[in-house]
Amino acid sequence: MSETEAVNGKAIAEIINRSRKIVIKIGSNTLADATGLPNDGFMENFARQAKALIDGGKQLVVVSSGAQISGLATIKEWARKRDVHYRQALCAIGQVELMDRWRSAFNKYGLHIGQLLLTKDDFTNDHRTLNIRNTLFTLVDEGVVPIINENDSVSFDEIRIGDNDNLSALTAVLWSADLLILFSDIDGVYTDNPKTNKDAKLVATVTDIASLRKSITIGATNSFGTGGIETKLEAAELSTSYGIPLLLAKGTDSALENLAAGKECGTLFFADEEKLLQDIRRS
Repeated sequence: MSETEAVNGKAIAEIINRSRKIVIKIGSNTLADATGLPNDGFMENFARQAKALIDGGKQLVVVSSGAQISGLATIKEWARKRDVHYRQALCAIGQVELMDRWRSAFNKYGLHIGQLLLTKDDFTNDHRTLNIRNTLFTLVDEGVVPIINENDSVSFDEIRIGDNDNLSALTAVLWSADLLILFSDIDGVYTDNPKTNKDAKLVATVTDIASLRKSITIGATNSFGTGGIETKLEAAELSTSYGIPLLLAKGTDSALENLAAGKECGTLFFADEEKLLQDIRRS
């Protein structure tokens, strides 16, 4: 690691260490293997690392994409169907498969999971919001891992959140989380697309998202996901406005434990960067 990467890694490890309530969003590209099928190995590794954090006194809420890819893995002949009703039906089928995979992965480490399927309306109705919050608190207090996804089978444009980056930020705010982690197929925000531009530089910390937008190239969405860098910036704007830092990092098999140990880098979005970095440099 370079000196800059080492400072970044220490900052990430410190902020994870300080955080008790953590929301972790896992994108479709992270959950899918090279063929586009659900990656059971990743899910089991994630459950193992989550168990270690929970044993260390932390509470976790997971926002998981992957219903549609799980549906396609189950009914492959629907892959070319673009009709919205088929896509919603795929999500209905795939959500069952996705949760079964998560149940199996967490069960190996003695953890139960609970499913919450949400829409935009759930975050705008005070009664529903209170019920979601109470359910989350009850689940995590009892050692159960809540797994949240958008209810794509019944959503339409007017009530769709549209991507799980923003859903995870809404969840983090609702639950009063200490940290939001977005796992993606890249290890942070770059000045340009690192897959096509070898000179692209990782942006280690961000305190001014408006300035960041002017200094980077924002590409389109990826192959499996519904989001992109833009939705991650939107999520960061929301979470940091409530004092919740956001970490964007690559979702590798050992990402959670490596980030907690300061061995991997990412992009940190937060308001009080200077105080944290001063603490890191003193340590």
